[in-house]
Amino acid sequence: MMTVEIWSDVMCPFCYIGKRRFEAALAKYEHRDQVQIVWRSFQLDPSLETDPEKSVSQSLAEKKGWTLAQTTQRMQHVVDMAQTVGLTFNFDRAVVANSFDAHRFAHFAKAHGKQHEAEEQLFEAYFVAGQNTASHETLAEMGASIGLDPADILTMLKRDDYAKDVLEDIQEARQLGISGVPFFVFNRQYAISGAQDERLFLETLQQADQPN
Repeated sequence: MMTVEIWSDVMCPFCYIGKRRFEAALAKYEHRDQVQIVWRSFQLDPSLETDPEKSVSQSLAEKKGWTLAQTTQRMQHVVDMAQTVGLTFNFDRAVVANSFDAHRFAHFAKAHGKQHEAEEQLFEAYFVAGQNTASHETLAEMGASIGLDPADILTMLKRDDYAKDVLEDIQEARQLGISGVPFFVFNRQYAISGAQDERLFLETLQQADQPN
């Protein structure tokens, strides 16, 4: 059994693109049924305040010190990149949202065997559907759509359940020297940083499969 750990953040476009490229490589990997995927939490901006009234382009321009024109141009580049893997990003609809509770939701889903489904739901909600991924009601609805109990999710989110798990993932990322996401770790032997080419993912899967 091979374990692939993926550090990512819900609001990271390259994480969604990288997810698709990794999945494409995994589909071509001969022993894909022997691969266990574990999603790990990471926050690109822990201090970000959820603000449904502010556009993502405005938020990014303020954070990076770019003009709105520069921001729009860079975001279009990401939109074009997403299209190469079959994703349609709608940044004009995206909601500025702190991702901490979304990560707690993902850990809750993991405990119920639904982590992969939850991660896909979160990415789609943020980048495609323009939903507020910090909203407890939205997260509960998302959970219901993948077979989780929405009432249990709301109860969990009202408490601090799984906060420790999120913080431990982030701390482990620091210890491993991870400063950006996505970051893929194969059997704690090989690593890939960024939304790399599908071919590199496949080569690394095959390499990690070889006996030491």
